[in-house]
Amino acid sequence: MSSASLDLLFVDDDDELRQGFANYFFQLGHHVDQAESAEIALEKLQNHAFDVVLLDMVMSGMTGIELLEKLRADSAETQVVLLTGEGTVEKAVHAMKMGAYDFLTKPTKLSQLEAVIGKAAEAGRMRNENRRLRTLIERNAPKGSMVGESAAMEEVFRLIARVAPSDKPILIQGESGTGKELVARALHEASSRASHPLVVVNCAALPEQLLESELFGHEKGAFTGAANTKPGLFEVADGGTLFIDEIGELAPALQPKLLRVLEDGSLRRVGSLKERRVDVRIIAATNRDMATEVAEKRFREDLYYRINVMSFVLPPLRERGDDVLLLANHFAGHGWEFGPEFCKILTEFSWPGNVRQLINAIDRAKLLADDEILRQENLPPEVLNAPHSLQSAAVRSDADLASLTRARVVQALQEENGNKLQSAKTLGVSRRSLYRLIEKYNIKPSELHSESH
Repeated sequence: MSSASLDLLFVDDDDELRQGFANYFFQLGHHVDQAESAEIALEKLQNHAFDVVLLDMVMSGMTGIELLEKLRADSAETQVVLLTGEGTVEKAVHAMKMGAYDFLTKPTKLSQLEAVIGKAAEAGRMRNENRRLRTLIERNAPKGSMVGESAAMEEVFRLIARVAPSDKPILIQGESGTGKELVARALHEASSRASHPLVVVNCAALPEQLLESELFGHEKGAFTGAANTKPGLFEVADGGTLFIDEIGELAPALQPKLLRVLEDGSLRRVGSLKERRVDVRIIAATNRDMATEVAEKRFREDLYYRINVMSFVLPPLRERGDDVLLLANHFAGHGWEFGPEFCKILTEFSWPGNVRQLINAIDRAKLLADDEILRQENLPPEVLNAPHSLQSAAVRSDADLASLTRARVVQALQEENGNKLQSAKTLGVSRRSLYRLIEKYNIKPSELHSESH
């Protein structure tokens, strides 16, 4: 049998036999529960998910076959191994056609039972893994790569390398379009969970009931339209990472359920009393000010601290300097050149939609280009006709850039009333980097607070 610990349920009205099996598998390190009747087993199965059920076919009251029928309808992920006397082998074969994994005739050797239960558990694991893979393929999650050489992005890359190996939850903050999902993918791919799924869900894309079903799954008939039992994304992501985008949009009613999964890994599908356990790392993202959401009682404080063990603040594109041209070349692809005015406008535009807006602008320019050169007239009107950004104009002068950087640091410190931790988050740098900037630009303590404070 696999060395992994299993959840096992032994159902038999023979107390001595049942207890003997339970003791043997408990000594092997497995979690074992017992039921002396099918009715008691059904109650246990409604409240706990077992890997394998060892089920006696002939019992007083509800028979093993009747329990098997209910299991196949309600607990398709549980594997069933039947115990049968010699006179009921034909019925056992019929039971396998109904979905039982295998059967053993009494009396059976413990070593033989151990081997069969191990194979049954592996078959269940493979079925669940295939189910997760099918779900991932159906979702067809987009992939991408991170590009950037600016100081702000170098700090992001450094943080990714540092925290990726941890299993702690991470909160990614930043404006829309700054690449929060790409950071989540980079964190997952650099973690020990990289061989398991990364599953993505957007809280803003679904109404509350559908989002609850997506996250936690539902049972058949749990609500109108629930024609079949469906595992939730937490189950699909088991062993891997769940990226919850726009978590600031999560409905108040769903926040306690998410908190419970974060606390002990347990969940219940919609319409079910059965507790399931998952091992999932949570990465969340938002473009909201979560501290404000908590202060105004729109987001639970305890949940906020759970998801905010480590925080990333992604810089907007307007603060990434020459990364704009680097990204533009990346998105344009091989064989495209940029005209001089095209480059000038790209670096002077403020990009309120960040990288996502830049991608759309490059795609549009390629469609409208007459040859392999992208020119200013190929850009969207909102980019082409925008007033030149003073910040981008300053980038062309090293002296002006230093002045601009100093002013931005002072502005952030004043906005946060001298709080260096919050100022560092606002700037998208580490606190250590902020101290270096304060020293480099000789920013005095008297400058750390605005006059209004």
